[in-house]
This record gives sequence, C-alpha cells and structure tokens, in this order.
Amino acid sequence: MKLKEDMNPLLGRPAGPYRATNQVGGIHQKLVWSLHLGVDTLDKVMVHGATRFPERDCLGTREVLNEEDELQPNGKVFKKVILGEYQWMSYEETYQAAVCFGSGLAALGQRPQCNIAIFCETRAEWMIAAQACFIYNFPLVTLYSTLGGAAIAHGLNETEITHIITSKDLLHSRLMAILLEVPRLQHIIVVDSKPTSWPGFPRGIMVHNLVAVQELGGRPDNMAVARRQPLPSDIAVIMYTSGSTGIPKGVMISHSNIIAGITGMAERIPDLDETDTYIGYLPLAHVLELSAEMVCISHGCRIGYSSPQTLADQSTKIKKGSKGDTSVLKPTLMAAVPEIMDRIYKNVMTKVEEMSSVQRTLFVLAYNYKMEQMTKGYRTPLCDSLVFRKVRSLLGGHMRVLLSGGAPLSAATQRFMNICLCCPVGQGYGLTETCGAGTISEMWDYSTGRVGAPLVCSEITLKNWEEGGYYSTDKPNPRGEIVIGGPNVTMGYYKNEVKNREDFFVDSNGQRWFCTGDIGELHPDGCLKIIDRKKDLVKLQAGEYVSLGKVEAMLKNCPFVDNICAYANSDQSYVIGFVVPNQKQLTVLAEQRGLRGSWEEICNNPDMERDVLRIITEAALSAKLERFEIPKKIRLSAEPWTPETGLVTDAFKLKRKELKSHYQDDIERMYGGK
Repeated sequence: MKLKEDMNPLLGRPAGPYRATNQVGGIHQKLVWSLHLGVDTLDKVMVHGATRFPERDCLGTREVLNEEDELQPNGKVFKKVILGEYQWMSYEETYQAAVCFGSGLAALGQRPQCNIAIFCETRAEWMIAAQACFIYNFPLVTLYSTLGGAAIAHGLNETEITHIITSKDLLHSRLMAILLEVPRLQHIIVVDSKPTSWPGFPRGIMVHNLVAVQELGGRPDNMAVARRQPLPSDIAVIMYTSGSTGIPKGVMISHSNIIAGITGMAERIPDLDETDTYIGYLPLAHVLELSAEMVCISHGCRIGYSSPQTLADQSTKIKKGSKGDTSVLKPTLMAAVPEIMDRIYKNVMTKVEEMSSVQRTLFVLAYNYKMEQMTKGYRTPLCDSLVFRKVRSLLGGHMRVLLSGGAPLSAATQRFMNICLCCPVGQGYGLTETCGAGTISEMWDYSTGRVGAPLVCSEITLKNWEEGGYYSTDKPNPRGEIVIGGPNVTMGYYKNEVKNREDFFVDSNGQRWFCTGDIGELHPDGCLKIIDRKKDLVKLQAGEYVSLGKVEAMLKNCPFVDNICAYANSDQSYVIGFVVPNQKQLTVLAEQRGLRGSWEEICNNPDMERDVLRIITEAALSAKLERFEIPKKIRLSAEPWTPETGLVTDAFKLKRKELKSHYQDDIERMYGGK
C-alpha cells in the first residue's frame, strides 16, 4: 500500500475524515470489515483454521523439566526453571479441545448469551477456553490477572458471573479472598491438571479441572445437544480495561468488531502466512494480545506461549545456562509494549558501554552507517551478520516483524530495534474501545514518533480542543482530539450509559465513532502522530500548560531512568517527578561519590536525589523541553513499578491516581508542605 503524497480528506476538510489510500473511494464506500468470505464470527475463524490447516501446529507450550530455588547475593531466593522443547497441539486438536470444553461448560449449566469469566495468565488453555466460548456463544468476560480484589469482584458482580475459568495460582492468590463477595458464583474451572480434588470451598461453589470438563463435554449425549451459533452482532468479549483512571470499565466487543479489527491489522503485516511463528506472552486480557493471536489463527500461524519471566535466556526465571523461550521457539512475529523494548535497549546499550574502546567504536560506526543506509532504502547484510547478529539472537534470530502498542515508543528505542534487531517495528495506535485497531505504521516506514496511517477498517477525524489550543486548521499540520470511526468501534461500556453518551456516537450513516481523548497531528503523507492526551494536560499557576506524558516520554531515554511519573498541581508553579532509577547506573554513581549502603538507603540519600535531578535536567534540556516542563524536584523510588504493585497497568501504563496516593507525603514535601 502506498500512502498519499498529499493528504486529501474525504470531505475536503482539514478535520477529516481520513482513510488509508487503498480505502478512500468516496465517503459512501464501506470500510473493510471481513478477512475471509463468509467468516463473519470468531467461531468461524477457528473452523477456517482447522479446515485449511488441520495438521499444522497451532498452540505450543514448553514442558517444565525442573524447578529449583536459587539464593541471590542479597539473600533473596528466586525460583528458577529449566524448560524443555515446545509441545504442540495442531489446529484440528485445538478445535476439538475447544468444542469439548464448550460442550462441558454447557453441561455444567452455562447458557448461550450469558456471561462467563476468564481470569488467567496467558497460556494455551486461555485460548482454548476463549475459542470454546466463541463456538458456544458464551460472552467472555476478561479480567487482568493483576487487578485488585475489589476490582475483580466489581467485574464479576457487574456481569453476573456464575462460571469462571482460572488457574491454580490465581485461584489461591486472588480469587479465594473474594469468593464470598461474588454471591452468584457456582462453578470454578481450573486450567491446571493437578490437583484433581478441591476441598474447603464455600458451600454452593464447585471446582472442576479443565480436562474433567472436556471429558464431560465429550460424552455422546452432551455432544448431541444442539448449540446456538453466534451472530456477528452478538457480544464476543466484555473486556475490562486496566483501570488506569479508576474502576475498570467493561468494553462490550461484538464478533464483527474483532473480525474488522484483525482484518485491518493483518493487512499491514507483509507476507503473513502459515509459515510464521508468533510468541505470545503479553496478557490475553489485553486487546493487543488477543487481536494479535486471532490474526495468527486466521492465517494458520503457530503460537508459542511464553511469559515476561521466561522470554529470553537472561529472563528472571530462566536458570543460568539454559535457554529462554525465544531461543527455543525462534519466532518471526511478536507484539511488545514499549516497557519491554526499552528494557532490551537499555540492557544492550549498557553492554556497549562496557566494551573495549575498539569494540565500542566499531559498534557505533556500524550503527551510524546502517542508520544512514536505511534512510536511503538500502540493506546492510555485512553489518547485520558481523555486528548485530548477537543482538538479534536475543529474540531468537528470526524475528521479521515487531508490533509495538499500548503506549508511545521512544524514537531512540524504535531506531535501536530497527537497526540492531534487523527487523521493522510497526508502531500501532488503538484502544480497547476500537478493538486495538486504529493505525499501524508501514513496515518500510523508518520514521520515528509516528503511528502510521488509518487501517483499512477505520477512519479518523480530528476534533478541535479549545482548552488545549489544538485545532484542525493549525499550520503546518491539522491537530485535534483523535476520533476513530468504523466497524471495529465497539458497542460501548457495559451498564454505563452515561459514559457511552460521553465517549461514543453514531453518525447519520449509522457508523459508530469513539472519542479517544488523545491529541493527534496528521502529517502530509497521511500518518498520525500522538502529541498529547487531554487527561495528561495540567495548567500551572502562571498559566503554562504542561503535558505530563510528553515530559515522561522525553526523560525515559535518560540512562539513569527506568521509569518516571511527572506530576504537577495547578496551584503550584513547577513540575515534580517520581523516578525509578536504573540500579546499575545509580550504584556506580554512588560508588564514585563514596556512598555505601543498601539500595533503599542510596535512593533515599538527598545527595543522590540532587545528582539524578541534575542529570535529568541536562537530558531534558537536550530534548528541548521548556524550562517550566522540567521537574524541579524529584523523589527516587527504590521499589520498581510493576502491575503487581498496582502502580502501573498490565500494559505498564502509569496509574496516576494510585501513584499520587502512594507518594502523597513526598508530594507535600516537594511542594514545601513538609
């Protein structure tokens, strides 16, 4: 597909709507909504795969050979695993497993168009359970495995759940504590094979193993029961958001919404076919991972399951000397959130700093040479094999497409991935409310900081936002709030009419639109750049507007910063920040200063705070931030922000409300209250 030489909105207005060039054809031409003829519901996607690729590998899981505890130098004990080869289920086996499981759920009293929940880590059983629900028309309620107890109970009660699918670990660590708060719950299906008996549960709740439910479903009398196939307009998934701004909202996604979304995504991945291998490790409760895996199933790819703790040879749960998942699977496709890519980038760049001066010079020369050649459209096979082969092997050595989503990817990290991993990075933009679909950059587009042109299933308009000073008539490029329309725009929030009226609308042609709250700028070639977010904009005491997200994106590239949250009060004149420092860099700095002590003591040391603030200020000035945008005071956090701490979402987006509560005392101190 070729992008437009000049933007040409359908109605001739700078506000749009804008479409992909192979999808312009006038305002009355329908956007693309289907991938294969007649495949208009998700059960048919699986049937298509099982019919066309019955013997091909579909879902793969590594066998656990051994688990052992490893004592760390700081006295902590880490659990390490030794994993074997991937064990595969074919497309036909996956389909049959899903049919039997769905039949078993029906035998346990689950009814069509009645909600069922899944609360489970990303694994093959998650996808089998989801396919079973799609086949039997059970709307699937998805919940992040890191949500707090109150949020889990809220989602289960709001959707009136009687049956839930979960894992042994999550049942014990999360669900047990709230069972009595979910009065309708009757059946818990555990995806693990052991144990097979579950004593000690409240009266009225029965616990089953997935295999036992499949055996029940496979009985001839249960298989003979007629099933009600879903319609394209039926709800396939009620996906609870990660709750970055408060109580999670359930987004109602129809079969046709997901079909449209994966149709748009698949069109941007070049040469996608059954020879591809995808590595699945992001939460399947997140729309990016679910959509990516459905794209793979629709094309006969194989999906090997992993986790952030076992992804690479250096991952935290992989025993030293044994292989991580990417080394064994050798995937060709991967979706990633910027947090994961930033980590790879910083680890490699730290190793570059440790090289001898000759090696470092060679690496920098090769890096700059390849960057120059790429901008001219040339390849660099010699550089790739001699200099970057080792870096490329971090992800198995066969990666051909990386899809980034969930948050903005920094220019430095994107450039690094393109150059050192020798594969294109498609930066995408979408939301749960649009099935993760909106835009994805073309694989040959090496420009940074942009998220590409609209997908063939979507169109985009820009809505003026007066308070922020963004208008579609702005020069040189139109700017405004991004509004996405198309068959991928979901049915709205579950039992939340007030929010539905605020965020969704239907136009005179019957097309649904979603107001994203993100501010975008459209470039002359039709590509979108995210420049701000309405909720991230704070007006300082003197009237200057500060985009907290912009400040964070600029400062995250600083080697001393692993994570940062900028904060500002409207009644104050300056910005402050909470910083998770890079342990290696800060420890070296502390040694240079002659400081000794635990990691916590180093982070709490006022001299360290001042030193890091000075380094951050220099980085901010280099990034051309305005003086009023640069944090004047910071707090170093010894504790990393993970989804388990409740301070970031599963996609590692900052939970500003929770961070504010967590650091309330520090906010008062930095603003002079203490």
